[in-house]
Amino acid sequence: MLIVKKIIARTCVLGAGLLLSVQSAWALIPIQHWTETNGAQVWLVESPAIPMVDVQIRFDAGSRRDPAEQAGLAQAVANMASKGVRAVGDAPALDENTLGEAWADLGASLSIGASEDAFDVALRSLTNADLLDQAAQLAARQLAEPAWPQDIWQRERQRWSAALREARTRPATIAQEAFEQAVYGSHPYGYRVTDETLARIQVADMARFHAHYLQTCRARVHIVGAVNKAQAQTLVNTLLARLPANQDCAPLPAVPEVAALTQAQEQKIALASAQTHILLGQPSMPRSDPDFLPLLVGNHILGGGGFVSRLMQEVREKRGLSYSVYSSFAPGLHAGAFVVGLQTRPDQAEQALQVAREVVARFVAEGPTEAELRAAKDNLIGGFALRIDSNQKLLGNVVNIASHGLPLDYLEHWRSKVQAISRADIKAAMQRKLQPTRMATTIVGGQ
Repeated sequence: MLIVKKIIARTCVLGAGLLLSVQSAWALIPIQHWTETNGAQVWLVESPAIPMVDVQIRFDAGSRRDPAEQAGLAQAVANMASKGVRAVGDAPALDENTLGEAWADLGASLSIGASEDAFDVALRSLTNADLLDQAAQLAARQLAEPAWPQDIWQRERQRWSAALREARTRPATIAQEAFEQAVYGSHPYGYRVTDETLARIQVADMARFHAHYLQTCRARVHIVGAVNKAQAQTLVNTLLARLPANQDCAPLPAVPEVAALTQAQEQKIALASAQTHILLGQPSMPRSDPDFLPLLVGNHILGGGGFVSRLMQEVREKRGLSYSVYSSFAPGLHAGAFVVGLQTRPDQAEQALQVAREVVARFVAEGPTEAELRAAKDNLIGGFALRIDSNQKLLGNVVNIASHGLPLDYLEHWRSKVQAISRADIKAAMQRKLQPTRMATTIVGGQ
């Protein structure tokens, strides 16, 4: 443990001294991509200035793969993967406490989670050869050999159910869930985890899900840090070595696309609360859509740019109808939601909603002004360095590039592509993706 602490201390001193040079160089470091003989795909960015490495292993095993009657299954698998590993061969079993102590002794960390689109395993370690090998070996066990303890799942399920019940007393949660069901319909993006769906999830279901989706040939491994290609290959093979060798890697079934809304919808949910919560929106686009950058810039002007956005100016600054108001796109592997969100006094809710609708409709019809476009570009391009100012942020960008089939030089050309976007580009993209007369509206609060 003392050796680990000394290495960490040296790393912190070195990192402080090299931070500026690393920031300026990152955007120029190429992304290497190859496929291992076991079928795993690898993306690597060599960042040698600091002796650390960040790894993210991604599987197509997010909640979009959940059966509707077992919503929450992918998240349950991710949660239970941190609750202990079983004994295999000479390797002893480790409960969740022993596992946590083992990671602390290595000065490394492993996190496992499931989003709508993916199941992710994230490792961070120093690159000292002995420590990195031990961290990779431990991560490999946790990835491939969860113990699935029945008593722990019963405890976690009860905690999860209690947390859901508490969250669903809050107007923000009620509004978000109702809005997602209105926008996504029967698509998995709109699945709702309940006591009933959790009750249907057994440890055998988690083990089957894990065995089916978490296979070496389905792994997509993303690495940023002080390792070269040969070291990265060794690391990848160590991390995946304990997954089953004989695998069926036939393509997974396609998940249906999100259906477009055919007409406007409005739902009002009465709730005694000081503020009325309003969400307005519709399905928009997957992340791979070529309209992404024009919509990114356009949304910055419409409602994503804070106090300078149109929605903030019209709803808050001019009329005082809400403390804050925003708009955002949430693209994924499928069409994520475009949403306008605000909170206001119940007696102002109708007016605030009407103003927000008018602002969106006008922006879609007319697009931005030249001054708005220039200011948005300056802000986004000027803040680009903050998108890649750490290994973890850069890793997030690499994962994004790999997951959505973007060019490997995407980051290199990002600023020039944003700079080239015109008012006509934004107007056309907004009109292709948004239909203000066919949006879903959720209002929570008031009578």
